[in-house]
Amino acid sequence: MIHPLCGLRHLCAVALRQGRYKAILLDGDAIAGVSHYIHLNPVRAGIAEAVKLETFVDSSFYQLWKPRKRWNYAVFDSYLDAAGNLKECPKGRRLYRDYLGWLSEEDAERKRLGFERMTRGWAKGSKDFKKNVLDDFNDENLRKVVESDASEMREPRWERGVDEALRLMNKNESDLEVGPKAALWKVAIARCLREHYLTPYRWIAERLKMGRVSSLSSVVSRSRSLSRKEFPQWDRLRNHENLD
Repeated sequence: MIHPLCGLRHLCAVALRQGRYKAILLDGDAIAGVSHYIHLNPVRAGIAEAVKLETFVDSSFYQLWKPRKRWNYAVFDSYLDAAGNLKECPKGRRLYRDYLGWLSEEDAERKRLGFERMTRGWAKGSKDFKKNVLDDFNDENLRKVVESDASEMREPRWERGVDEALRLMNKNESDLEVGPKAALWKVAIARCLREHYLTPYRWIAERLKMGRVSSLSSVVSRSRSLSRKEFPQWDRLRNHENLD
């Protein structure tokens, strides 16, 4: 399927270089950032300058710049609006090009928009959006198919593991934010994610707010030498059937 924000020839090039396509679910609020990221693809590749994006015909920005060249279903309002409530007119398009030029030079803003993680994961949007998507997978067989479709799709299972572990620990998302990085209840959840799901330490460290990956690995390793009395939090999780 051809996405309205991508040029046909661009998609063909991706198919030749990268093999199978990867689909990422998008919440409405995430569309603008993804659009900016796509428009700057030629700039990151070093084949176009941000100030001259409209001259690169094999790009989505070219269609924005040339309304008569657009497909009938192409819609550009959302990311023009996200760039400062810009209007769909010649002036608005020029201002959007200037915005992309500024964005290509602003590391902090690209980081805020999630450029570094734009091609990772299975969905872009709020935690509530992702949770609602997961809740829609009522059919267990369908859920397994979706999760096994690509390595990134294992993330929904990890997220469900975090949610269930937090429930068993009588904790919530706000506790993850304010709790100490090496709190034993966090260590128990981290170890559970590793041993039940083979979840990468990098994902665990970011999700549970546990700091550096190397430190997390050491803490989890040391927890295996603790007794049941020293580490009762682990007993709450280790044999719980809902975590399998």
